[in-house]
Amino acid sequence: MQIKSSRRSNRERSDTTRAAILDAAHGLFVERGYAETSTPDIVTAAGMTRGALYHHFEDKRALFRAVAEREASAVAAKIEEATLEELTPREALIIGARAFFDAMAEPGRIRILLLDGPAVLGTRTMAAIDGTNAQRTLEDGLAEAMAPRIYDQAALTATATLLSAAFDRAALEIAEGAPTELYIEAISRLIDGLISA
Repeated sequence: MQIKSSRRSNRERSDTTRAAILDAAHGLFVERGYAETSTPDIVTAAGMTRGALYHHFEDKRALFRAVAEREASAVAAKIEEATLEELTPREALIIGARAFFDAMAEPGRIRILLLDGPAVLGTRTMAAIDGTNAQRTLEDGLAEAMAPRIYDQAALTATATLLSAAFDRAALEIAEGAPTELYIEAISRLIDGLISA
């Protein structure tokens, strides 16, 4: 019985250490960017040893990927949370768009997911991360909104990819001071065009 308790305790300690490293890295990646953040800076900020960092992450790039995955997951969770109630497929897409823009307004998210992410991890890796998070919710929403038409999966994915790129560009513009409502209206017109096509 005590062995199980000890194992659980070790697992909890490991999870706590990993979370502390991720939190410290996130803060520094947001503040300084990937290139200007060193692993000694991260372990100092986390109050950990370099050994602890390398026990959990192969290198700085792997740590950055884990930070990006956590941020992408948080964005998808905000979209899903905003669209839980009974909505028409169109309403869910528009409300999901607003939730995406709100989630991307979180300090540092643009830098991690849209600026440093593609530069550090490459566009294919970032697309894969997005594909299991926000783009997945977008693809599901488009499929529902375009039903009952039979839609080829490859074409649906390509459409979601293009629309996702529009969302990302709009998030960048909003971060630079453009009015969110302007982009909600523009995205709504795009979605309406896709639904009625």
